[in-house]
Amino acid sequence: MQLTGISDEAGADIDVQIKAHKELGWDTIESRMIQVGDEKGPFHDISEAAFETAAGKLKDAEIGVCAVGSTIANWGHSIKDDFSITEEEIARCIPRMQTVGAKFVRIMSYAILEEGKENDLADQMKDERFRRLREIKARFDDAGITIVHENCMNYGGMSIQHALETLEAVPGMKWVFDTANPAFNADRSKPKPYPRQDAWEFYQAVKPHIAHVHIKDCTWDTAAHAETYTLPGEGQGHVKKILADLKKDNYTGHISIEPHMAVVFHDTGDDTRDPAEIAKQCYDSYTTYGRAMNALI
Repeated sequence: MQLTGISDEAGADIDVQIKAHKELGWDTIESRMIQVGDEKGPFHDISEAAFETAAGKLKDAEIGVCAVGSTIANWGHSIKDDFSITEEEIARCIPRMQTVGAKFVRIMSYAILEEGKENDLADQMKDERFRRLREIKARFDDAGITIVHENCMNYGGMSIQHALETLEAVPGMKWVFDTANPAFNADRSKPKPYPRQDAWEFYQAVKPHIAHVHIKDCTWDTAAHAETYTLPGEGQGHVKKILADLKKDNYTGHISIEPHMAVVFHDTGDDTRDPAEIAKQCYDSYTTYGRAMNALI
């Protein structure tokens, strides 16, 4: 297994991302958000000039891109949105992945349709989701790129049952397993009030399809209805157990850290901390997390 990380968790600036991975002794990144100068955005959405600058910096630093954490079909996109939005993201993503040599792209299966928090609509439009996923897979297949679906806040992440249904509906699709997501995601295959999922059980269910792994860890507080992120192996993500099992089975893919300990990528709440303080905390927590993973492995 090879260690890497979703590098914007160390900092948005591409120079900071490179510095963190050099410090950790890692020679690849998983690219999600990139900042070049004053321009910041997803890998497939920044301007061509900014992308070329970032790609050049990575090449000069001898840092490869093993995977792209795209926003394609993620929790920020509704299945009710026009499919052209997805098609345009794919069209921008593929040539850039080919430029940096990335072979895996993280995708999802669109946001869960809800009336309110964990109050799901009966019709999740699953047939349309599966149709789109098959089309997404076909387009990346044609480019020699493997899509990996993440168990997150999307249809395939609603439960083990939903994950297996999604895999069956999209033959040949691979999975990126996230160790912490089950701990705070509702198990929507069970009656309300939904219990949380079990990371070990979810891992075992999708294990034959896993081609990439995200490592984060957390504990779930039922009373507060909130999660607290921890160092790897200190939460409810069964991180040590899963890593030991992967190692036993001679897993040769990438293990990509996603600490979430200083800033949560998709948190829309107001952060009153000084930006310089946030930047330092992000970098320090990322490198601390990376060293903890080096030690665990």
